[in-house]
Amino acid sequence: MKKKVSANKESLQNGGKLSAWSTFWRFPIVWTLAGAVGIVVIDTLFRQLTERVDGVISLVLTLVMGLLAILIYKLTLTYLARRATPEIAGQRAGIETLLGVLTGTIFIAGSVFIIMALGGYSFQWASSANAGSVLLSTIGAALGAAIVEELIFRGLMLQAIDKLGGTPLALAITSLFFGVAHLGNAGATLWSGFAIALEAGVLLGAAFLWRRNLWFAMGLHFSWNAIEELLGIPVSGHSSAGLFTVEVNGAALLTGGHFGLEGSIVPVVISLLISIPMLIGAARYRRVEARNLPVSK
Repeated sequence: MKKKVSANKESLQNGGKLSAWSTFWRFPIVWTLAGAVGIVVIDTLFRQLTERVDGVISLVLTLVMGLLAILIYKLTLTYLARRATPEIAGQRAGIETLLGVLTGTIFIAGSVFIIMALGGYSFQWASSANAGSVLLSTIGAALGAAIVEELIFRGLMLQAIDKLGGTPLALAITSLFFGVAHLGNAGATLWSGFAIALEAGVLLGAAFLWRRNLWFAMGLHFSWNAIEELLGIPVSGHSSAGLFTVEVNGAALLTGGHFGLEGSIVPVVISLLISIPMLIGAARYRRVEARNLPVSK
C-alpha cells in the first residue's frame, strides 16, 4: 500500500514538473525568443551561402531559407505556444500575397511619383546594368527580408505582446522596435528611425491586423523593397545596383537623403493614410469576432 501511495505521489510530482515546464514554454516572451532565434540562425546560415553564388541558385537558396523559416515559425507556435497558425494557412496564400504586392506597389510608386513631381528625384536607365542579374538579386534580397522580418516582428512579436497587453500596445512596441532595428543602417538618423517606425512598423502591423495573415504583410514588404531596389533608391540606407540610377535634389526631408525613400516625409504621410483604414477594419473585425464568441457557462 505504501509503495502504491509513493508511486502516485511521484507521478503527481513529475506531472507538476512537466506542467511547469510546459507553462514556461507557453509564455509568450519565451516562445517569441525561441522562434526568433531559430529564424535568425537559419537566415544567417543561408545568407552566407547566397553570398557565394549568383543568379538562379542564389534565389533558390533564398526560397529554401524562407520555407525553413516558415517551418520553424509553425513548429514554434504549434509545440511551444500550443496554438494554431491560420496566419500562414495555404488556403488564400496566393491571393493575399498578390494583394499585398499590389498595395506595396501603389504605396511606393505613389510616394516616388510625388517626390519626382516636387523635383526631388530624377531617373535614368542604367545602360550598363544586366537586367536579368539585377532582377534575380533584387527578388532574392527583397524576398528574404520580407519573410524573415514579417515572421519575427508581426508573426511572433506582435502576437505575443497582443496576448500580454492588447493590440494597441503590441502595435506601438513592434513599430518602435522596427524603427530602432534600422538605426544601425548607413545614413540612419533619429528621424529616419522614427519614420521607419511610422511608415513601416505601423503600416505592416496594420496590414497584418487587417488581413489576419502574414502573406499579405510579406507581399507588401516584398514589393516595397523590390521596387526601391529596381529604381536604384537606397533601401533603408542599403544601396544596390538597380535598373535605374537616381539623382537626388532638394531637402533630405523630401528625398530621404542618403538613407533613401524611408527617410522622406512623403511615404510617412501616405503610409498613415493607408494604415488608418486598415486599423479601422481590423477593429471592426475584432468587435464582430468578440460578439460571435460562445458565452462560457
